[in-house]
This record gives sequence, C-alpha cells and structure tokens, in this order.
Amino acid sequence: MLYRVGERLTMKIDIFAHIFPKTYFDRMVQAVPDGKDLHKRVRNVPSIVDLGERFRIMDRFDDYCQVICLGAPPIEVFGPPPISTDMAKLANDGMAELVRKYPDRFPGFIASLPMNDPEGLLAEAGRAIKDLGAVGVQIFTNVLGRPLDKPETIPLFDRMAELDRPIWMHPARGADFPDYKSETKSHYEIWWALGWPYETSTAMAHLVFSGLFDRHPSIKIITHHMGGMIPYFEGRIGPGWDQLGTRTSDEDYTLLLNTLKKRPLDYFRLFYTDTALFGAKEATICGLKFFGVEQVLFGSDMPFDPEKGAAYIRWTIEIIDSLDISPGERQMIYEGNARRLLNLK
Repeated sequence: MLYRVGERLTMKIDIFAHIFPKTYFDRMVQAVPDGKDLHKRVRNVPSIVDLGERFRIMDRFDDYCQVICLGAPPIEVFGPPPISTDMAKLANDGMAELVRKYPDRFPGFIASLPMNDPEGLLAEAGRAIKDLGAVGVQIFTNVLGRPLDKPETIPLFDRMAELDRPIWMHPARGADFPDYKSETKSHYEIWWALGWPYETSTAMAHLVFSGLFDRHPSIKIITHHMGGMIPYFEGRIGPGWDQLGTRTSDEDYTLLLNTLKKRPLDYFRLFYTDTALFGAKEATICGLKFFGVEQVLFGSDMPFDPEKGAAYIRWTIEIIDSLDISPGERQMIYEGNARRLLNLK
C-alpha cells in the first residue's frame, strides 16, 4: 500500500536492518570458525551477506530501502584491541562501500565501534561519521558484561551529542547469562526471548539515572524493539520509580532522585525507538502511545525472521498500515522521523 503525502509517495525507510559486508563476514568466520548459539544463527541467514538474495527480498516491497548495520554479536567479543578495532574499521569500510554502490537500496549505514577500546571507539566514531558518512553509531546494551554508564564508555555519549548524531542501542545477552543463581546457563532461549527486552530496559535505566539526559537533553538514542519492556511497565517506571530509595537500605537513592531535574518516567519518553516487534500489533500500539509518534521509526530487524528475510518486513508494514493514525503520522513513522534524525536527503 502506498501513501501520498502532499504531492509525493511515502518512502519506507527501514532504520534497523542487519547486514554483514562480505569482507567482514569472512573475517568473522575466520576469527570464530566454530561459532555456536547466536554466532551459528546469524551465519545461517543467506540474505545477511548475499546481496542478490537480499535484493530479491527487498524488491517485494514498494518504495522500500534500508539503513544498514551489523548484526550481533558485538564486535568486542572477537578479542581485545587491536583485534576489535580492526574489525570495526573493516565493518564500517564495507558498509560505506555498500552505500556508495547502492544508494537507492541503502541510503545510509550505522557505524560499529570497538567498545572495549575507550580511545579507539571515539576515534572510529569520528572517522566513520566524518570520513565515511555514517548516519550514527550502533552500540550494545553492555560491554562484555559492563554497563554503558562507566567512565570508559560514557564519553561516547558526550561525543555523539556534540556531533548531533543518533546512537542505535541493540540488546546483547547470551545463553551464558543464567536466569537463576543455581544454574550455569539460561535454558529454553530465555536469554533471547525475555533477556533481550530486559537488557534494553536495564541499559535505558542506567543512562537515565546516570544523569545523561540532564547533561545532554537533545541526545538521540534509538532503542531496539520498541524500548524493550519500558512501555508495558509505565506504572512501575512512573509512580514506582517516583519512590526510588524506599526499597533500599544499604544506599540512599533519594539523594540521586533529588538531583534529577525530571521524574524518571519523563526521561524514558525521551528515547527514540523502532517498530521491530515481530508482528505484535498490541505491543506496537502500547509503545506508540508511550513514546509518541515523533519518537518512533520504522524498523524491521530484517533478516532474522522464520522466512530469513521477508516476514518481519511484511508483518511490520501490515501493522503500521492498520494503525488508527493519520496519513501524516504514518509518514512520520515510515520516513519523516528517519530523515529528520539521520539528516537524510
């Protein structure tokens, strides 16, 4: 279905579509030849590296293009710098080349960073944006198990606020993160189905309570999967966290609460988010109500669906087209917000 806004048709800009440039993919397989779990999963999806297959899938959808970024796992899992730093450069060079070759398919790319290299990540962010034309950077919700609001990584947020470029935040958690103290691993892929939304929500909370939005009120952080658990838990985040400190005896969180300029709930609404909810319409409605149309961008999480590329795109478009919103609001989700945040022509 096409929507005419003014005198032109709305373009569907998918702002969270994963890809592996061939040179990066080959290096990744070489670095971890016996990949398992998530490594195995992402390698078994042809369209994540095969451009012919990817373009055949994309051609099924009218006026559709992708802002591309690497898929999981995070680059830092491949090793310490300079390994991670070199891998990030290889990935960003490869994605920049794809954008140059296929600008109608890929209007922009999101840079990857060696988050275990405090100096290298800042240098690579600057190189990718200024020299290669990246529209922003992708980070994961933790850095090898450490939160994002640590001294070695918080300067990245300061730098991105200065550059006025968005940060995409992708969840990261594996089967080695147990769900119970008595266990050594997570069973039934709970680490993915429930752990990833929790990871996203936890990372958002750390950034909120670190005072990030007081320091940089206009910083742009795009969370994956409609902000994880946050919209559904509005009551806990609102009235619940208004009482921060009342449940803790070994630390006085009321002092932290008094330093924030807003209610915790108000900061969570400042995040941006995407529509990658795997065909869940009611969750989409809930997230849209929480964040508002101005903060939501069309994203599919292609190509990790059961059809290995097409289903998440199709389901997400069907949901957006069925929402009880105006044509102008639909255009904002599909295209307008992306052009504004990413400075796309």
